Parts: sequence; structure tokens; C-alpha cells
Amino acid sequence: MRSILFVCTANICRSPLAEAVFRQLITPKARENAFEVASAGTHDYHIGKPAFPTAMELAKLRGFDLTGHVARRVKAGDFDHFDLILGMDRSNIASLRTIAPTRCKQKIELLLEYGDEFHGEEVPDPYGGEVEDFERAMDMIEDGCRGLVKLLAR
Repeated sequence: MRSILFVCTANICRSPLAEAVFRQLITPKARENAFEVASAGTHDYHIGKPAFPTAMELAKLRGFDLTGHVARRVKAGDFDHFDLILGMDRSNIASLRTIAPTRCKQKIELLLEYGDEFHGEEVPDPYGGEVEDFERAMDMIEDGCRGLVKLLAR
């Protein structure tokens, strides 16, 4: 079983969206048998809270489900547990590499390294922004997740 952890700053916008998008894009068989998918934040700003309302609304409009999401912070055990840890921006990557054991640093990558349209870019944090900011972040997340699914389906 492959395990993937999506990470953003507070785990209420980008990383739960990425988790939901990836879950939806993988086939039902792969979802049940081949992948464990989760999300977390690098900071503890919103631990225990649901996804941000605008993220939930946009996800629902696009056919993704954030119901039941509860924000959590990255734990020390996550670095050994997950095969791949994908940050939404370079600040997330830097935070993760600061706290990750040396043996796990190679697991940390930028989500959009897997994207086609937005390859190598950062998913900007839409928190506190307009609906358009959430839509752009979602477009980028979908691009990265599509590329990741294509790669893992080989």
C-alpha cells in the first residue's frame, strides 16, 4: 500500500482539498486497496477545526467532499509512516525539512512537481482571500493531483 500525506500551513484549505481531489481521482479499486491518503498542517493554528467554509463550498461545487475533515498538525511519526509527503508551497517544504528526520527528507516534495499546467509552481494560500483565490488554488491542486495519479497508475 502506498501512503501519501498532503501538507499546507494550517490544514484547513489546500491540503484537505488535495486529499479530497486525489481520493476522487484514483480508481475505486486503488482507493480501497492501494492507497492511504491524509493531510496535515505545518502549524497548529486550527487543530480540531473543519475545513475553511469557502474551501468546503468550492470542493462541493467541483464534486469533492471535505465533510468530516478535522485539521491536524504533522506528527513526528508521519515522516516514517508516509511514503510521499507533498507540500503546497516552498514554505511548507522548508518547514517539513526542518522537522523531518534525515532519513525521511527525500520523501518531501512540492505537489506541483507533478503538475502539467502549473509544473513547479507553488499553490498560493487562499486563506483570507477572495473566492477567485480559492478557485485558482483548486485549479492548481487538481493539476498536481492529476499528474500524480497518472504517474502512480503506471
